[in-house]
Amino acid sequence: MAERADDPRPPRDDAALARRAQILATEHWGLLAARGTAQNEVLARITIHLALVSAGLVSIGLLGQATGFDGAFPGAMLAILGFLALIGWMTQLRVLHVGEEDLMYVIAMNRLRGAYVDLDPEVERYFLAGVADDERGAQRTYSFLRVRRDWAVIVGSSMMLIIVVQACVAGLLVGAALVTAGAALGWAVTAGAAVALVWAASAARRGHRHYRTSLDAHRPLRSSPLPPAPPVQEPPLA
Repeated sequence: MAERADDPRPPRDDAALARRAQILATEHWGLLAARGTAQNEVLARITIHLALVSAGLVSIGLLGQATGFDGAFPGAMLAILGFLALIGWMTQLRVLHVGEEDLMYVIAMNRLRGAYVDLDPEVERYFLAGVADDERGAQRTYSFLRVRRDWAVIVGSSMMLIIVVQACVAGLLVGAALVTAGAALGWAVTAGAAVALVWAASAARRGHRHYRTSLDAHRPLRSSPLPPAPPVQEPPLA
């Protein structure tokens, strides 16, 4: 078995290599279990939040019909929307953190695959997932068949879903508060829409900054090869 060039230790026998492979496989299974637990937990949180938003809006509608949209209705509406905004903010933070955790698990498993390749270089050609623990290696693990994931993957992600829902709830809360305070309906709708857009943009920007900060703080052990340069087009002969 070939040892890495930067490994100062002498070559080991087959029994030592087998023990190393077993240790790596055990760590790999532990990372897989932790990643699955985190994903299941955040999906449950998203489901609970969407159920609360649906139930809260239905409750506001039924309460408005029962009170004629007068009396205790404004206070109850603001209380329900405020509760939904708070729960949504907490859920959005958790989704953001689980996204970082998922990246962490992917990079850690890429590093383990790199260790498998060090033990037996012949297995590298059978790995579709990345074997380098850098950004390009993580992107390969997330998407085997594409060079880069396009914008549709990001827009359709769970993180963007919760950001849009939370932005709408925040806009509804602001608009409802303005109407309750006596503002015109048009101004309230405009202000609510503006708050929703600002919330969505700032949350998406924070998520991207969080992603970049996590990657910039990581020091990979193995780097992905650079993509081949595009062929140079020769000018046609006159």
